[in-house]
Amino acid sequence: MKWHYRNTVLVLCAFAFFATYYARVAFSPVVPFITDEFAVSNTQIGIALSGMWIAYGLTQYPSGILADAFGEKRIILLSVGGTAVLSLLTAVAPVFVVFFVGVVGVGAAAGLHYTVASTLLSRTYDDIGTAIGLHSLGAPVAGLVAPIASAWIGVRYGWRPAIAVVVLVALPIFVIFLWRVHPTEPRHADRESDARATVGLFFSFLSRPTTAFFTVIAILATFAINGLISFLPTFLVEYHGYSLTLAGVAFSGFFIARGGIQILIGAVSDRYDRDIAIVASLLSGSLGLALFLVGPGLLPILVGVLLFGGGASFFAAVEPKMLASLTEAEKNAGFGVFRTTYMVGGSTGSIGVGAFADLLGWAATMLILVALFTTALGLVVANRLFGFGY
Repeated sequence: MKWHYRNTVLVLCAFAFFATYYARVAFSPVVPFITDEFAVSNTQIGIALSGMWIAYGLTQYPSGILADAFGEKRIILLSVGGTAVLSLLTAVAPVFVVFFVGVVGVGAAAGLHYTVASTLLSRTYDDIGTAIGLHSLGAPVAGLVAPIASAWIGVRYGWRPAIAVVVLVALPIFVIFLWRVHPTEPRHADRESDARATVGLFFSFLSRPTTAFFTVIAILATFAINGLISFLPTFLVEYHGYSLTLAGVAFSGFFIARGGIQILIGAVSDRYDRDIAIVASLLSGSLGLALFLVGPGLLPILVGVLLFGGGASFFAAVEPKMLASLTEAEKNAGFGVFRTTYMVGGSTGSIGVGAFADLLGWAATMLILVALFTTALGLVVANRLFGFGY
């Protein structure tokens, strides 16, 4: 079988995504060591980590504008290289303020990658759903590897080496991407001078009916996904009484399930229909969330994890649909608008689920998440049945 250049681009974009995702999930296992050294509370660390995810979402749109001005390759290199440099800054931070800035900077640098890489792949592949599913494998693989590696290094050598390892992960990927990916020409070389006027451009894209409709769908689903990912082990321990080990296995199982199912969702959306794939994914997520309340019992949790992994894969159909609605000249900026809006909106899920759990308990919290997923599902089904045209 002949190896095509587009496969090189896809593999290296996936590796770049692995590096930027690794950097973002490497902090959680070593939080206790960080709080001890800086003598800060979990709330202060939580604010720093929330800032990282919000910064990640906010840079999706600017990344598209920058790619139009400088080309996709340069922005992806900036993302991977910037993630490495800021991770190193965080690892050597002498005081918490510097650590805080470094963590938020890691999120901002990492956020430059995904929108631009997806646009680059959309110009390289016809089956963009499959390509996005394969590209996004970098996230679940990093979600499996980073917590284990970070915890192991943190226990033996301290939290600073655990974070500094990001440099060793990112640097080889940076070099290979620089070497093997061809230069990409700017689509709008003059857009750099329009930076101060990008707010109007942002809202012009967001006000389009299709973009607005699927942004709402994506926010509802992402809120539930991000919130549950942040608290799934805690939920299993506190609500079902499982051990930390079993909860950790279930958490790892989620990343494994998502890694495989997102490719399937992308392929179904390419071969059959985007809306059908979105409906199947959202239905799977709704059922998975409901099953988490059944138990205690290993089978409901395992099936729930599998189904929720399918629900968390909705993006592999939604994002190709959004890219298809944009012209070639609009893809970087327009897709960036979509990604920024739904990622920032969805990033509040961690705060929301924590607050719901404290105020209402886990059973009510899970029902709220089921309601969010089923609302998104109902909107997509209604759009299809009644021909709203979104």
